[in-house]
Amino acid sequence: MKVLVYSAKDFEIRNLKEKNGDKHQIKFVPNALNSTTAVMAAGYDAISIFSNDDASLVVLEILWELGVKYITLRSTGYNNVSVKSAKRIGLKVAYAPEYSPNAIAEHAVGLLLALNRKLVQANAQVHRYNFSLDGLVGLDLKGKTVGIFGTGKIGSILVRIFHAFGCKVVATDIRRNQYLENHYDLKYVPLPELCRVSDVISINTPLNYETHHAFHEPMFLAMKKSALLVNTARGGIVKTEDVIKALKEGNLGGYATDVYEHERGVFFKDHSKTGLTDELLKELIDLPNVLLTPHQAFATKEALERIAETTIYNLDCWEEGKSCPNELGYESITL
Repeated sequence: MKVLVYSAKDFEIRNLKEKNGDKHQIKFVPNALNSTTAVMAAGYDAISIFSNDDASLVVLEILWELGVKYITLRSTGYNNVSVKSAKRIGLKVAYAPEYSPNAIAEHAVGLLLALNRKLVQANAQVHRYNFSLDGLVGLDLKGKTVGIFGTGKIGSILVRIFHAFGCKVVATDIRRNQYLENHYDLKYVPLPELCRVSDVISINTPLNYETHHAFHEPMFLAMKKSALLVNTARGGIVKTEDVIKALKEGNLGGYATDVYEHERGVFFKDHSKTGLTDELLKELIDLPNVLLTPHQAFATKEALERIAETTIYNLDCWEEGKSCPNELGYESITL
């Protein structure tokens, strides 16, 4: 099978080559998939895309006209793909589920600890030979209430981690996990109540119609003024203008995030020489109580190996005419 890999990063190409061997004819390009670059897929049977590639209806129609029949994502999230449109057109789409929920959960905890204990600020200070503790005071996590928005694979791991910290854990989800309730004293509450009672909130749910801008001004006004919000899910779950306003007005203690609402075309690139044109992102980054990492939560050695393995497995299934268990369909729209 001839495969074009869009948005190919140096750190993932080696794994993909190793897992593929000599099975598929793969070409790697750094270009992101969009309505302009879709023509690059002419003559290919399949393409592989990343979380920030554009697989909307217009792009999918171009791909189909060019002869592309399969799309395999190198990510768990697939909010960038119009799955219903793909199925209607005849394109088969598969994703890479559960490649490393531990990697995401551990990064969320790392973000929280760094934000709470002012680790970035402290490191910058000592490099200037400033060993003062002014402005470096944080909070004990033990005894605090942590709210988990989404108790899937990642959220479930975080419940266990925060329980081990000695925290009281509450959660919001459309499905209750009775095991977590019985073994970790987890209590499910509506989102407004979770916002009201939590000292820390971690976002761990997919981005869809129901979760888009779930965290907006009314939720921020309901939160404790000292609350810390952590987002390792998708940027669009938080309304950026509203979180900036809440931080500036003192209605939120801090925001640690690995994602950004408008990151397409910005993240995964080096803008150190050209600078940024996104004024909203610059405003967010410049806030003293914001910690932002460049969508790196998934980037561990183990996770990258599993993503590559799953990507090649999806292609193998289609090449051999087998049913692919990672294939997305109409049933994938309801989360």
